[in-house]
Amino acid sequence: MTAALGWGALAASSLVIGALLGMARDWPPRLVGLVLAFGAGALISAVSFDLAEEAARLGDSGVAAAGLATGAITYFALDRVVGRRSASRAGGSAGTALALGAFLDGIPEQAVLGIGLASGEGVSVGLLAAIFVSNLPEAIGSASDMQAPKRRIIALWVAVAVVCTISTVAGYAIADVTGGTLRAGIDGFAAGALLVMLIDSMIPEATEKFGRKAGLLTVLGFALAFSLS
Repeated sequence: MTAALGWGALAASSLVIGALLGMARDWPPRLVGLVLAFGAGALISAVSFDLAEEAARLGDSGVAAAGLATGAITYFALDRVVGRRSASRAGGSAGTALALGAFLDGIPEQAVLGIGLASGEGVSVGLLAAIFVSNLPEAIGSASDMQAPKRRIIALWVAVAVVCTISTVAGYAIADVTGGTLRAGIDGFAAGALLVMLIDSMIPEATEKFGRKAGLLTVLGFALAFSLS
């Protein structure tokens, strides 16, 4: 249990680190776009190799597909609600969408990390690296885009990191009653939420702020995350 808490906190710490970096200075739009483009590539790698492929390997393809659809619909619905509230308060809707995406994919990702620890598989270096590398750009882009007091932004990201850490411990605790089918559904959920967030928020924001070169940075982020996997 202690190991799950430690590894979970390490993975989730990148969310707080990214938020602090995002608020440490005024980030020019092009630099934010660069970070988001790189992060999008890392997340595409995570979806492809650490989530979707793993879901297909662990369980029935129908369960993985159901998880994918559930994650996508959940993110889409919650993003619309959060987006309307942000717009009514003149807040940074893109920043809020990235925070929501980090929350919805962080919980299942880190639960899978805890399940792997409890089942004796040890720490998945690829998954841990993918979580850490992809969390940083998400948090940096979100925090720099949010129009709210710094205290509230930090509190938000600390809360997300705490919940993600608890998810690792929860995954460790329920590992004995989970099989490949449930893990496939969890991986599918994270992949679905991530894909919708990437297309609806992260990639358009990166392209808008960094221009057509964003695609090149996305490939670089993908290559780095893939090599770590």
